Amino acid sequence: MEIQVKDIVSKSILTPAKGQLDDYTHSLNPYAGCALGCKYCYVRQLPVSLYREEEWGTWVDVKTNSAELLKKDLIKAKKKGPVYIFMSSSTDPYQPLEAKTQLTLRLLETMLEEPPDFLFVQTRSPLVKRDIDIFKKFGDKIRISITIETDKEEIRKAFSPAAPPIPARMLALKEITEAGIPTQATIAPLLPCSREFPEKLKNLATRVVLDDFWMGDGSGGRRTERMGVFQIYQQLGMEKWFNPTAYKVVLKMLQEELGDVGISKAGFKPDIK
Repeated sequence: MEIQVKDIVSKSILTPAKGQLDDYTHSLNPYAGCALGCKYCYVRQLPVSLYREEEWGTWVDVKTNSAELLKKDLIKAKKKGPVYIFMSSSTDPYQPLEAKTQLTLRLLETMLEEPPDFLFVQTRSPLVKRDIDIFKKFGDKIRISITIETDKEEIRKAFSPAAPPIPARMLALKEITEAGIPTQATIAPLLPCSREFPEKLKNLATRVVLDDFWMGDGSGGRRTERMGVFQIYQQLGMEKWFNPTAYKVVLKMLQEELGDVGISKAGFKPDIK
């Protein structure tokens, strides 16, 4: 599928955080739109998607002036108090286009010059490994989270065919963890998985967090219903997985193998020292 890419000039780059992210002060999105186009992505039901004629996953706007804006926004925000940043809430900062634009890389370099009090980086892409040396410079003021919503590739392909393969994400997460950087394996949203999933997650990250559609889409599952996600479960013959209690079975398996496991919003709180 061809992705429509457009360069845009933004008026600001730090957005006051709210909703599920209200423990953070700001969200930071280098791009508008996301080429990964996951079928369950709650952003499909937000204004940034609903007000576009193009289908979500087919377009990306590049905020070309975001690095310049960020330094100004950070200086201004830090005058008001601590700054905790979630990157990114409505796009993937390491989607394929990042390899060419290096926009996220420039934002990280800007944040080293004008450091926030904490930075949480959320992605599905192994490209995040590129910036290991920069992450190290943040010390304990950063956490790198990679989404691993299942361990079954056939399931990943049904829900997010354009997203990177699960094994590649696991390898990337392990490499970042072994580099001494705080990490998180984020099972969000939980998709059908095997009984071996917990064992595969062992030693991949410094912590694991579990989320599902009902806890994580910001509307108690209503957005997910409107997007027709249940129909995908029906096509797979896995309807039993689509219910608000399914996560409890997986949670028990995870706890038996890994010990402490975060749930939903608790796993996205900034690591305030």
